[in-house]
Amino acid sequence: MIKRCTLLDYNGWLPLRTALWPDSAADSDHDKQTILSEPERYLVLVFTDENDNVPGFAEASIRADYVNGTHSSPVAFLEGLYVQPASRGQGIARKLVAGIEQWAVEMGCTELASDALVENQVSHSMHEALGFEETERVVYFLKRLRLTGRGDN
Repeated sequence: MIKRCTLLDYNGWLPLRTALWPDSAADSDHDKQTILSEPERYLVLVFTDENDNVPGFAEASIRADYVNGTHSSPVAFLEGLYVQPASRGQGIARKLVAGIEQWAVEMGCTELASDALVENQVSHSMHEALGFEETERVVYFLKRLRLTGRGDN
């Protein structure tokens, strides 16, 4: 069963979120408060099985800034999707994305976007299986700047 995660029932969501994004554990209280307290901007869906276990979740947001590969604004954005390895291949991700799509339409969006790291072929395959189309690839660059004239030499 798919249900919207709230501040009252987030315990199944946070461990899965940490499994997907290990670095998010330190910020989980802040993220929980921000994401779950702005339902007009964020959505967290969890999948619960017949034993009330939570083997999967999806997070989405409404983005009004430019989203690579899209043609409209605002755009619904699939921020994260995770299904525990033992529960994969059972249609859980498809059900979660269908819930995100329904919410996106209710929010007035005509596009649902997502991203994945270039090397994450498993994610690419999953996105394609769920009906996403690759739009472009981007490589980000960074140049570190040295502060001068401020006593930081």
